[in-house]
Amino acid sequence: MTAIIRETNFDTLGTLKKGKVRDIYDLGDQLLIVATDRLSAFDVVLPTGIEDKGKVLTKLSLFWFRQMKDVVPNHIIETDIDRYPANLREYGEALRDRSMLVKKARVLPVECVVRGYLAGSGWNEYRKSGTVCGIKLAENLKESSKLEEPIFTPSTKADEGHDLNISFEETVKIIGDDYARKLRDTTIAIYEKARDIAEKRGIIVADTKFEFGTIEGDVVLIDEVLTPDSSRFWSLKDYAPGKSQESYDKQIVRDYLNTLDWPKTYPGPELPPEIAKKTSDRYKEIYKILTGENL
Repeated sequence: MTAIIRETNFDTLGTLKKGKVRDIYDLGDQLLIVATDRLSAFDVVLPTGIEDKGKVLTKLSLFWFRQMKDVVPNHIIETDIDRYPANLREYGEALRDRSMLVKKARVLPVECVVRGYLAGSGWNEYRKSGTVCGIKLAENLKESSKLEEPIFTPSTKADEGHDLNISFEETVKIIGDDYARKLRDTTIAIYEKARDIAEKRGIIVADTKFEFGTIEGDVVLIDEVLTPDSSRFWSLKDYAPGKSQESYDKQIVRDYLNTLDWPKTYPGPELPPEIAKKTSDRYKEIYKILTGENL
């Protein structure tokens, strides 16, 4: 059993910004991003860590960064800790397989969501109004139906609480017309390439979200890419529209939490060992299916 890393405390590495899952160290002209084994559900970071979750997020993101190099550049400098600067290598084992040394980018404050199937909040909205994020869809679609074309449904980036869906026009107001069009077109291009790669491995990418930044004015892909934390993955052989599908993500945790008398606010409850292990196994399973490698 490997050590579960919920917290990092690298005192010599400068300013720490702590997200729900990632710890980001400002190294001056670069950033060190460390994916911990923290898990959030219903916007609450739970006290139980998930073994190897941070490694899955990092290594799967790197797999996709490589696949998408011909679509959009990214912010990666180095991921092999043996090639890190000396002041980072002293934290070697805590960083191995779960960290990225990256260029600093000016983050564009929009979550770039793309949906290829009708699920989750999109399905809930469609049942009421026939739309998803205000976009009119064909009539008589079922839950989990494949859309005729993937749709771009951006949202605001929220450090706390829920992101808020916004229209393309609102995206233009936030980041300008040129960047809005670039992000929309790039998001759909990444999704379509990932969808085709995943389907050959028996996986449907139902929806996902990306983050982008700019370096010297050029758009780059940043943060994480097509992981179980940012995407809805379904089994192609088990796919059956007209109902919800089983996902390769933390749905095991959500289902467990929904059995509890818990108000979905801090503090979160501890997870039973069997739920934590099942979740870890699920993350490792989708990693192996998509990459063809064991973690």
